Amino acid sequence: MLKLRGNPWAVLVVVALGFFMTLLDLTIVNIAIPNMISRLHASLDDVLWVLNAYALVLAVLVITFGRLGDLLGQRVMFAAGIALFTAASAACGFAPGAGWLIAFRAVQGLGAAMLMPQTLAIITTVFPPDRRGTAFGVWGAVAGLATIAGPTIGGLLVSAFDWRWIFFVNLPIGAAVLVLTFAVIPDLRAGRRHRLDLRGVLLASAALLAICYGLVEGQRYNWGTITGVISIPLLIGAGLLLLVLFLVDQARRQAAEPLLPFAVFRDRNYSLMNWVAGMLAVGMTSIFLPFTIYLQSALGFSALKAGLTVAPSSLISAMLAPFAGRLTDKVGGKFILATGLTLFGGGMGAAVLIARPDSAWYDFLPALLISGAGIGCTFAPLTTIAMQRVQPQLAGAASGVMNTTRQVGSVIGTAAMGALLQNRLVAALGPAAARFGQGGPARPVSRAQAQVFAAGYVHAMRWTTVLPVTVIAIAAVSALWVRQRAAAAGQAAAAAAGQPTVVSSSSSSESGAGS
Repeated sequence: MLKLRGNPWAVLVVVALGFFMTLLDLTIVNIAIPNMISRLHASLDDVLWVLNAYALVLAVLVITFGRLGDLLGQRVMFAAGIALFTAASAACGFAPGAGWLIAFRAVQGLGAAMLMPQTLAIITTVFPPDRRGTAFGVWGAVAGLATIAGPTIGGLLVSAFDWRWIFFVNLPIGAAVLVLTFAVIPDLRAGRRHRLDLRGVLLASAALLAICYGLVEGQRYNWGTITGVISIPLLIGAGLLLLVLFLVDQARRQAAEPLLPFAVFRDRNYSLMNWVAGMLAVGMTSIFLPFTIYLQSALGFSALKAGLTVAPSSLISAMLAPFAGRLTDKVGGKFILATGLTLFGGGMGAAVLIARPDSAWYDFLPALLISGAGIGCTFAPLTTIAMQRVQPQLAGAASGVMNTTRQVGSVIGTAAMGALLQNRLVAALGPAAARFGQGGPARPVSRAQAQVFAAGYVHAMRWTTVLPVTVIAIAAVSALWVRQRAAAAGQAAAAAAGQPTVVSSSSSSESGAGS
């Protein structure tokens, strides 16, 4: 095992497994919503907070822990995140009620926020620029697989056991990753002691919490008053004001050690890829959410059948991503990324257009294969373009910003789609749509009700899909603004930036890993 210490490909496998768990838990819970409602005797609001508690904590804290990785060492933060995430997964599985489950999911989100930004930072550090595309291709395969495979794995576990096993499945993976972390990943640090920008942490966390909470709860309070003088618009407005104060404060601290080093935005491609990543997150979330509900609520598919329906998309994505990464190393990722986004948006748009109240699973196969091919050609070039010229000592901060952008984009996508879907359901079903909002995405009891609901839902889904397809189209056009660079230029920039110190008693194999 020690022979693998510092080996870039072995390191990649370990961080990819940790990353897989965190992304899987963003999607695997969706498929278990009906089972949770019945087994926990919980309300729809309770179960939605099982989803939101995880996503909210992750979105708020990922930028802070990305910077902490730069200051304390990525391996330390990655290992701590894995340990906390695994322990919280066990607690979620044994939770006696909805309240406890929501609390443990928040802790799970904390663990995910600790480890997620370290994955990109570690890959950026151990791989030279001319091989990062291939590495990010594998990382992208994991991202695509986890994002789309969540419903498949969740459906299998819920059908065979119950909702608790969607958390128990993390335990053996987490334990293995924790052991492998110290055996394989070198302890790469910046070589001098740093201090954390506590004021920046407080301002950024408060701003993101207010904005994300307002978006998450907006539909529940009809985008109006929460209690007393506190309202959703006031909360989001306060969050935006705090965000402006945070940016002003960071501008004044750039000569010191800010939480957000503006140096990462000097690279036009990095800034552009943050925009594209945010648009992609909005589009993916707001297109998969109604489609997953459609499979179970309108078509009456079981959790397992719904998961298996979208499985071909994840498989083709995982197969193509490494090749897309390798091709990105050779020719650049600009047109690969634009093509991938176009295929993904077109494939999912086609899947929704062919949807009927009585569709069979195989009706969606061609469209889902196209969308899977698109995802397979998206994550690797996007990440490679973004991180190509990032200095190793800023890799954690750059990764944290990228992940924050994605998580906030997911929150925005969920909020926007929830509001649009409810609006279109009311237009299509009239008073009958209230049942959807109060009782959750459950199929109506009688056959006549089921047919009416399915027809109305399909109509509403088609209208709401205009939003994500448009957003993904904007992302595809934006990708064409990428400034192509030769691999040699990236290598020269990285060499000029210098490499971090390896803090370890091991041999030169570790120091060579970062070169």
